[in-house]
Amino acid sequence: MRKVVVGAAVVGGAAVVGVAAVVVRQRMKSCGKWARAMALVKEFEEKCATPEAKLKQVADAMTVEMHAGLASEGGSKLKMLITFVDHLPTGDEDGVFYALDLGGTNFRVLQLQLGGRGGVVNQKFTEVSIPPALMRGTSDELFDYIAEKLANFAAEEEQMFHQPPGKQRELGFTFSFPVMQTSINSGTLIRWTKGFAIHDAVGQDVVAELTKALKRRGVEMRVAALVNDTIGTLAGGRYTNKDVYLGVILGTGTNAAYVERAQAIPKWHGSLPKSGEMVINMEWGNFRSSHLPITEYDHALDVGSVNPGEQIFEKLTSGMYLGEVLRRVLLRMAAEASFFGVEVPPKLKVPFVLSTPDMSAMHQDTSSDLREVDNKLKTVLEISNTSLKTRRVVVELCNIVATRGARLAAAGILGILKKMGRDTPQEGDGKTAIAVDGGLYEHYTEYRKCLENTLGQLLGDKTASSIVFEHSRDGSGIGAALLAASNSL
Repeated sequence: MRKVVVGAAVVGGAAVVGVAAVVVRQRMKSCGKWARAMALVKEFEEKCATPEAKLKQVADAMTVEMHAGLASEGGSKLKMLITFVDHLPTGDEDGVFYALDLGGTNFRVLQLQLGGRGGVVNQKFTEVSIPPALMRGTSDELFDYIAEKLANFAAEEEQMFHQPPGKQRELGFTFSFPVMQTSINSGTLIRWTKGFAIHDAVGQDVVAELTKALKRRGVEMRVAALVNDTIGTLAGGRYTNKDVYLGVILGTGTNAAYVERAQAIPKWHGSLPKSGEMVINMEWGNFRSSHLPITEYDHALDVGSVNPGEQIFEKLTSGMYLGEVLRRVLLRMAAEASFFGVEVPPKLKVPFVLSTPDMSAMHQDTSSDLREVDNKLKTVLEISNTSLKTRRVVVELCNIVATRGARLAAAGILGILKKMGRDTPQEGDGKTAIAVDGGLYEHYTEYRKCLENTLGQLLGDKTASSIVFEHSRDGSGIGAALLAASNSL
């Protein structure tokens, strides 16, 4: 009997030891997985690093590419497009002007009443959806539809705001598709994007197409300016602040435009404008340099994109891509380090499921238990029961991605300031204002603060005190109407 008891005790003891060993192994395995996850975070952080020396190299490369793009067509990854905008709003503009903003599946029509130094007296707008059939129809069908809606809007609004006798209505046309501009109010469509496929419009002057449609509808309206949203942002900024020389879009995409000396544009073959200046549309999203900190996640994103090898700067800095870079890092951590448990969450495998606004909300979560991070992981990625430790790592990754993007954008701006000779203190304590628009800049506070602080650090305190950031809202609407006013007959 005693032998049986002893035997049972031995077996029981062995079982306890066995269980303990399993627990120890699981803990060791868990610790190993966590260590692997932290190693991936550290590696990513190191590859995304943007020390000041690297940012200054990026800025210098931007300046070099600007010179090359101004020297000849195709001389640089930067298109450096001549916009034919040789004077910007002054604040003296007076009257009623219109804007048409066509850039996607909707278009907007806007009316702006300007009162000279009294500024914007009134504004009205309407937004119209484009039927899918018209996006694949004919040029006449699309522009007739737009002209009809524009005519209805103008008729309603002019019951309140009458044009002076003999004064023709004038319009700023924001057309956010690739065009080869040939004057301030003419440009040939190169190709459609964003789901449009109207083949007979390609190669045609989009202003002429709109003008013909307006005439068919009996609408007396002159297209005074053909612009994009970046030029509009610059114009809107200049209207309220004469020190604005640079416009930047930081939203879903990114771009920059600035005021250049006409004599510094070797590829310009026309007569020099009276102002001696010309606004240049850089299309800086296509900038690339060996100094850019590109990781394997960025490379994979680029290879799988609709435009591999193109828009590299945009893929590192803009709202379209920041959340997707974060998703790719989290996916690798889930696969290689069981970061969210044994199984890889299925939703985490879906490209672009994690948007930059989602990332922004997690990054800017100030609650002690990171409730918003928990909420986004649950609702967007269907990941439940995360630990606070895990959520803190997610926030750290958000910070790495956003910081790299914001600091690179700041370096790009420094490159433009260098080209303009405005990276050093100006005579007479002159200011340089930068007009910025876009949802990324407006809503992602941490990104915006990092961008502005980084530019200040790169310039040094004395020069930084002369740089001002202006949030110039609605360049594609208000800015276009203002350019119609400044180019009015």
